[in-house]
Amino acid sequence: MVKVILLNASPRANSNTQAVLEVCAEEIEKEGVETEILRLRGKTIQSCLGCSKCAGTGKCIINDGINEIADKLRDAEGFIPAAPVYFGTARGDIMAALQRIGKLSRGNDKFLDWMVGGPIAVARRGGQTITLQEMNMFFGINNMIVAGSNYWNMVFAGLEGTALDDEEGINTIKLFGQNVAKIIKKLND
Repeated sequence: MVKVILLNASPRANSNTQAVLEVCAEEIEKEGVETEILRLRGKTIQSCLGCSKCAGTGKCIINDGINEIADKLRDAEGFIPAAPVYFGTARGDIMAALQRIGKLSRGNDKFLDWMVGGPIAVARRGGQTITLQEMNMFFGINNMIVAGSNYWNMVFAGLEGTALDDEEGINTIKLFGQNVAKIIKKLND
């Protein structure tokens, strides 16, 4: 079955980022595409060492959960990473994760090629556009397809549990999720 992996970079248990991803996943599933939300919470994601030991093996030598995420992505046709913005840009762990996932793909079986998706940013006041730009670079360099929406994939939220109050942001995420699913289905026709 066609599947989209959504990756939550929030370290919080009841995060706004999780709430936004659940809305996105629900819209994708309404289109008949399966989803799975993974979390970086509780993991200590390290930066790529640039050792290239993953070349040919498809496995990173750092044992922190990235290999398991990459294995799930190998069986997916969509990928949506989401980051909370705490200090003006994407959290370091999500960028480290994306860089290592990209290195695993590019140096091996190119499992990210033609995968559909795009990033999501959640913040109290600012930093979403920079975060989206930073995360979007991952999609271009990995030969992926970025789905659009009617605005950028960002949601304004302060305290935990307030993400769903941003009606415009949530509607943007809903359309984005629908578009990810529709593009995947078109590619499979």
